[in-house]
Amino acid sequence: MKETTKLPTVLLKKAIHRNEVQLLVVFTYNNYLKEKIKNISGYNWSQTLKAWYIRYTAENIAIIKEVLKNDVNFKLDASVYNTINVKPTRKLRVISEDNKQIIRLYVKYLKGKCYSESTVKTYFTFVADFIDYIADKPLAELNNRDVEQCIEDVFVPRNYSISTHRQFVSAIKLFKAFYPECNIDNLQLQRPKKSKLLPTVLSKEEVVDLLRTTKNLKHRAVLAMIYSAGLRISELLNLELKHIDIDRRQIIVKNSKGRRDRNIILAESIIPLMLNYFNSYGPQLYFVEGKPREKYSAESIRAFLHRSSKAAKITKRVTPHTLRHSYATHLLENGIDLRYIQELLGHAKPETTMIYTHVSKKDLLKIESPLDLAVKSMYENSTAKNTTSRLSDNY
Repeated sequence: MKETTKLPTVLLKKAIHRNEVQLLVVFTYNNYLKEKIKNISGYNWSQTLKAWYIRYTAENIAIIKEVLKNDVNFKLDASVYNTINVKPTRKLRVISEDNKQIIRLYVKYLKGKCYSESTVKTYFTFVADFIDYIADKPLAELNNRDVEQCIEDVFVPRNYSISTHRQFVSAIKLFKAFYPECNIDNLQLQRPKKSKLLPTVLSKEEVVDLLRTTKNLKHRAVLAMIYSAGLRISELLNLELKHIDIDRRQIIVKNSKGRRDRNIILAESIIPLMLNYFNSYGPQLYFVEGKPREKYSAESIRAFLHRSSKAAKITKRVTPHTLRHSYATHLLENGIDLRYIQELLGHAKPETTMIYTHVSKKDLLKIESPLDLAVKSMYENSTAKNTTSRLSDNY
């Protein structure tokens, strides 16, 4: 028996899920519709997408419309009319056993140099991909042109960023130091110049809107912690409960980037939210956990942050690092000395912190545009002559 007399609306969307183009069926919870869709062969429920889905085909669209034609009002999302390209699945590397052993020794070499776990993983990936790319060519015969061709054939078509290019070259330079038998010339191997892009920064009002539209208590606590303490996402994921001192209003960030510890102020306004979150979810070891005593995933944070920024109608591209950039910029605009901001962010060099002087509006707002000065002068002259003149008037 139908639950309501008014026909519910069902939205049909197209999206990528499980590396396939899927047809999503989205509607407000309705047990009658849920049971009807469950009985259609091929439909599955996605907790991530919060929708029922099936492989996208014209036939599957026709079937869902036929089954529910008397029960709902259909609405087609704009995505149905757009072409969506599925990213090709990554092919397995083909590497000889001898070269695999050299790669393992390279990883051991990096760990011996005390590189961070993240750096070791990144450099391992780059070198393994490079050796896979050169195929059967002996490692002793590798040269700079092989590196350049790998960038031209792999990095450029995939639109990898400049920072990824730089990391790849760094990985190869270290490989040369580890395996000097190859013909790569470290001195001639140049990293591309760094991009000098200004970071995306949210206004204080946008930050508040972002937190307000994040309905899930756990998600809101995570975003509030990242912004209020200016944490990197890795620092948030590694933050243990024992390193949060509510009485002293301090957070101890242990073994962060560059193997440094630092103290950060715990915002007073976050304490009620944090205590509510602790009482509701009961994390045992880490500030935020996926399973008990296990770290949360960075991908989950990026996913719900994207949903929250969309709900808050923020058109900027918002990432966890955007909240850190916003924290630093707002501190500078509030008059906090750059040296203190460097300490709070955990930057090794003041030059890294200096970028926020370019995005802070504290001093820029004091500068008057020549147009403003011209209009002000025009207005003063017209007032003196008892006439009115505005820029919006027709001339």
